[in-house]
Amino acid sequence: MKPDTSKFDKVLNTSNQNGKFIHEPDASKETVRNTKEKTLPFADQIGNYQRNKAIPLQSFDDSKVYIVGGGIAGLSAAYYFIRDGKIPAENITFIEQLHVEGGSMDGAGNEEDGYIIRGGREMDFTYENLWDMFQDIPATELPEPYSVLDEYRLVNDNDPNYSIARLIHNKGSIKDFSKFGLNKKDQLSIVKLLLKKKEELDDITIEQYFSQTFLDSNFWFFWRTMFAFENWHSLLECKLYMHRFLHAIDGMRDFSCLVFPKYNQYDTYIKPLREFLQKKGVQLQFNTLVKDLEIHNDISGKVVTGLITDQNGKDTVIPVTEKDYVIVTTGSMTEDTAYGNNTTVPVLSVDNSTSGMSPGWKLWKNLAAKSEVFGKPEKFCGNIQRSAWESATLTCRPSAFTEKLKEYTVNDPYSGKTATGGIVTITDSNWLMSFTCNRQPHFPTQPDDILVIWVYALFMDKEGNYIKKAMPACTGNEILSELCYHMGIEDQIDNVIENTIVRTAFMPYITSMFMPRAAGDRPRVVPEGSKNLGLVGQFVETNNDIIFTMESSVRTARLAVYELLNLNKQVPDINPLQYDIRQLIKAASTLNDDQPFVGENLLRKVLKGTYFEHILPQIQEEEEHESFLQEQYGKFKDWLREIKDRFEK
Repeated sequence: MKPDTSKFDKVLNTSNQNGKFIHEPDASKETVRNTKEKTLPFADQIGNYQRNKAIPLQSFDDSKVYIVGGGIAGLSAAYYFIRDGKIPAENITFIEQLHVEGGSMDGAGNEEDGYIIRGGREMDFTYENLWDMFQDIPATELPEPYSVLDEYRLVNDNDPNYSIARLIHNKGSIKDFSKFGLNKKDQLSIVKLLLKKKEELDDITIEQYFSQTFLDSNFWFFWRTMFAFENWHSLLECKLYMHRFLHAIDGMRDFSCLVFPKYNQYDTYIKPLREFLQKKGVQLQFNTLVKDLEIHNDISGKVVTGLITDQNGKDTVIPVTEKDYVIVTTGSMTEDTAYGNNTTVPVLSVDNSTSGMSPGWKLWKNLAAKSEVFGKPEKFCGNIQRSAWESATLTCRPSAFTEKLKEYTVNDPYSGKTATGGIVTITDSNWLMSFTCNRQPHFPTQPDDILVIWVYALFMDKEGNYIKKAMPACTGNEILSELCYHMGIEDQIDNVIENTIVRTAFMPYITSMFMPRAAGDRPRVVPEGSKNLGLVGQFVETNNDIIFTMESSVRTARLAVYELLNLNKQVPDINPLQYDIRQLIKAASTLNDDQPFVGENLLRKVLKGTYFEHILPQIQEEEEHESFLQEQYGKFKDWLREIKDRFEK
């Protein structure tokens, strides 16, 4: 229902702004200056002023919403259609190919069959859209009126996250991870990359830009394993990540920059969000495949008129009117996942001949065939060798493995508190294997004597150091043996295998969104000319945000709703910490392994004793030596003082 705004007619009827909102402002192109025309907040002006309730320009009571895909992006779209669009929840229907919601954010199993999580989520304080939504989703274990966000804060405010074993090598020895190990040339390469315009980086790979010394540094070990970058991935996406997480760069060595949920991603986020939506009246239709969209295209734009679906092997068209809305999740990170266990392998070999032929990719390809505004899906799903990796979930009863694990944990892993604090990366692993033990229990009903450990590796084409096979060709027991070897307990493998259930997942497209790309390869959230269609997820374009995060999925959903409904509300750009002089100074110091960067000592002298002195890094214990520049600056100050004294006399 559209609220009565007649009392504001004198303002609204003469406004040049009403109904002409820029729903996705771009901080990377905005000059920050107040003028009489500037009525909206600056693009990245985060704060309570942005929490206004949107007032729809029309009533959407008779509009229906069809959301294709039940992942976090689709669920978030439903939330924003209800909260900000005021669309009745019972008018919203999810159409999901699978039998369960959540998409790539899964989590299932039990102690008898073993648990499985294909991936995990590392969270950041600056995920403004994610926290905007979850501040309203009821908590799972706290009573009303508390939210998922409240539970998250309760855990992380009282149980700090950090790692004592970020890197290991030499069969289980903890490696010094206190330094990034970047030489001056490689530090300068990072600075130059941050300065480059995005338009200069089309289809360029990371290894085409950075030197071998950079690719061999601790910094790259931290970065690539934390975010799952390969050397052949997009330099543009790497740049966007550096801007997005510049404020966190000093905490990447020991993961003190991260916060983690109490439980796995499904039970923490997906389940409470789905329950909230269902209680509101949202409909979920499972086991239904959307194969294509019927789109009418004329000079006025593109309008979806029908959804072509496969329901129980029968083609069925769901009609869509001009006043209805369709949200589609394009592509899928976890499409075609192959599974294995202790004694079976997920795949015998990596085969490109069928890449991009599964339903999730076909839908996007069918859209792309209709118009170039829908992007180029083949850029992302055409090379499995370069977009795949494998994970394994270990369900562990007490064994030599769980005892060895305690050497790498901040707290006893059975304590319920932070354990490894993030992934432990094995730097001399041919597979580049990492493992993590999050807070336990990782599942709400998990027995007290069980630990759930997640393992993944980036290199799918190399033989293991102990098991002379590529990881996808290994059984779960063989992967477990390789891990035991790297932890220095290969003489106790039989004991570990006896007490560990392994479930593996080979994902052909898990980093496909990182593949090198150019402008236009990914469609906009609301493609040009689209009247009632929004695209969401990890394969759509936003101004400055990254992909492969929950935040980016929620952002795309929010953008789709605001733009399609033309709400008088904006989605702020990413948090502006990349422009904060404190963060820039801190990053410069961190990249130089906390040694003074060029000009730091001079800056320290200028700011000493002033209000701004605190923005500089904490001074090292050892005595500082003046540089030639500092010496000349001191002489200059003495000269100015002498001139001043003469004038005063």
